[in-house]
Amino acid sequence: MKILIVEDERKTAAYLKRGLEENGFVVDVADTGEDGSHLAETRQYELIILDVLLPGRDGWSVVTGLRRRRIETPVLFLTARDAIRDRVKGLELGADDYLVKPFAFSELLARMRSILRRGPARQSTQLRLADLEVDLGRHRAQRAGRALELTPKEFQLLCLLLQRSGEVLSRTLIAEQVWDINFESDSNVVEVHVRRLRAKVDDPFEAKLIHTVRGVGYVLEKRP
Repeated sequence: MKILIVEDERKTAAYLKRGLEENGFVVDVADTGEDGSHLAETRQYELIILDVLLPGRDGWSVVTGLRRRRIETPVLFLTARDAIRDRVKGLELGADDYLVKPFAFSELLARMRSILRRGPARQSTQLRLADLEVDLGRHRAQRAGRALELTPKEFQLLCLLLQRSGEVLSRTLIAEQVWDINFESDSNVVEVHVRRLRAKVDDPFEAKLIHTVRGVGYVLEKRP
């Protein structure tokens, strides 16, 4: 599989390139947003690892440009910016995951493989599962043609579950992605928001999509 790394820190880029090649990937590296965008538009990649803080053109602009051109190559943001608003912004612009520096290489590999398993049909700003549809760009959600009136947190939670549909997401992971990374694990805010989301996404409909996996977390999937 061919991977594009867009990273201006030479040591980080070299470390990633070496590690990925040792794991069987073919790797190209760009150190500016312009060069990364050009490579992404002219070559075929299975995944792009993209820094946010780049000289000239930042990562936000790169991913926005790719999605406008309907280039749906999966994007994993790798950056030192750890504010929740940055992680949410990255996902809403069309990225598939967001990993904060410093990071463990094993976690990077796990996240990459998770993205690659999803397949190209799920890499889009238009997310769908059964009769549930979410438009990330327009910040809209609907089910069976009926608009869902969601709060910003409910929308972020739904996007996370939908982008990783079929995967069981732990409460800790949900808290890190939708709220703050230092979220207190004994709080029930995740359960409260899942319950509110179910009331809008599932309760009015016969088929239920949000499921609890006891002792683990939640999964969004269509079941028989």
